[in-house]
Amino acid sequence: MPIRTVMVVDDSATDRHVLAEMLASGGYVVIAVASAEEAQMRIRTERPDAILMDIVMPGKNGFEATRELQRNDATRDIPVIVCTSKSQPTDRIWALRQGAREVLVKPVQRARLLETLARLG
Repeated sequence: MPIRTVMVVDDSATDRHVLAEMLASGGYVVIAVASAEEAQMRIRTERPDAILMDIVMPGKNGFEATRELQRNDATRDIPVIVCTSKSQPTDRIWALRQGAREVLVKPVQRARLLETLARLG
């Protein structure tokens, strides 16, 4: 199924804005939220086709949120792409083990982001 609606989960207003602009310019509908907790509430009603997930956030971090999404029958089919400034190989491995389909390091390149979404859709 093609990806049309993407949820951006990032506590940084700047990063949310930059990612949302990239996605909108690529023709995607964007749902931007500031926390994993807000994402979990809105996923129930807005059902995104993909999720861009930051790792370091207050409250529940992106690793925990990704793991919970992948363990839930209602959300496990939604691809999660981790977008993080953490560039250590161990962070990438851990994100993938939690269920992320891809890991992109910030600053995210627009072409790479759009290619990743096209490939996962």
